[in-house]
Amino acid sequence: MSRPRPPWPAHTTVVRPWRSAVRGDRDVRTTSTVTASVPPRIADACWAPDDATAALLDRSLGALRALDDAGGPGPLHRLLARTEAVATSRIEHEDATTEDVARAMVGVRANTSASAMVQAGDALERLVRAAGAGHLDEAALRDAHRGLLRGDPVDGSHAGRYRSVQNWIGGGRTPRDADHVPPPPELVPSLMADLFAFLERDDLHPVAQAAIAHAQFESIHPFTDGNGRTGRALVAAVLRRRGATRRASPPVSSVLVAERGRYSRHLTQYRDGHVDEWVRDVAIAVGASSDEALITGLLLDEVAQDRAATTCASGPHAVLGRALEQDAVLTEDHAEDLLRRSIAQGVVRGPVEPLLETTVTDLCRAGVLRPVTARRRRRAWIAPAVAAELDAFTERVRAGVEARAHRVAS
Repeated sequence: MSRPRPPWPAHTTVVRPWRSAVRGDRDVRTTSTVTASVPPRIADACWAPDDATAALLDRSLGALRALDDAGGPGPLHRLLARTEAVATSRIEHEDATTEDVARAMVGVRANTSASAMVQAGDALERLVRAAGAGHLDEAALRDAHRGLLRGDPVDGSHAGRYRSVQNWIGGGRTPRDADHVPPPPELVPSLMADLFAFLERDDLHPVAQAAIAHAQFESIHPFTDGNGRTGRALVAAVLRRRGATRRASPPVSSVLVAERGRYSRHLTQYRDGHVDEWVRDVAIAVGASSDEALITGLLLDEVAQDRAATTCASGPHAVLGRALEQDAVLTEDHAEDLLRRSIAQGVVRGPVEPLLETTVTDLCRAGVLRPVTARRRRRAWIAPAVAAELDAFTERVRAGVEARAHRVAS
């Protein structure tokens, strides 16, 4: 007979005076108070899975560790980090192609969504790297958020700082009809301190701890903007701190973006003290995305072998070909750096610039690369075959989510 499990504490509410900072219609003028949701303190909160959930958590962790062991020292994992940055941005309704992202990487700002994706990748890498070094703390979180919102015309001045104003999600120009009103700003520092204390625990399953930490972070909503992307990066950071991964960042956002409505409902239900189903869904997302990523790794190995056996067999072509094992995008700065180092090591010979021009021209002619910029300097190219495999990964994840939803519905 299983023992009863303690309930997860629900949020409480607090009423605060509120006045709009801008003039507006009657609804804006007559809204004088705001009822904010206050998350519970969870540093010492108890939670334990039932037997079925415990088995699911262990299976998800096994799939994640298999992914972490695959792909050598990092090429596959760097590609997956790029995929995660794209997916987490799409949850926030940012959309861009691989070509757009490549242009954003070399400073072309024609697509603001692409710039957001590049910065989301930067934030993810910063936070996970800090967690791997044992520094999953306030300084690391603020630094990641600073990288996410750097240069933002609206919220750039708030980057890396907890909010000092009341915010809300949905509801238009006042918080009266909002979907969620996070806690008042004066409670944010203590709630975040409590969250970091929760992250120091080692008695919870790593995947469950990551799921709960994300939901708690989203409830606190400590920044003026970028909370969703920072909070999803926190999932990978928790798994890294707990030793569940050494290299991989599980692309869970690829699953969450495919069922955005379900994801939002889980965060709402968390505020009522319902945590079990959310933990199970995160476990499924970790396991499913890890399994699909392993398939992607095998397919990308085939692409790399074909490239190495033909166009990129040796010399400078091989140098740039190996770079495409780590990213679907090649920038001119990166290509020049790789060639310069290869020249210094005696691997290839010749001046960097003409060597680059000849090699890139050959690779474009062979279809290994495709240019996405038209200017003469700070150019960028994409590898169509690599980009296609990453798109196929996203499509397989989406199809899997739809199939699971259909099974549940029937």
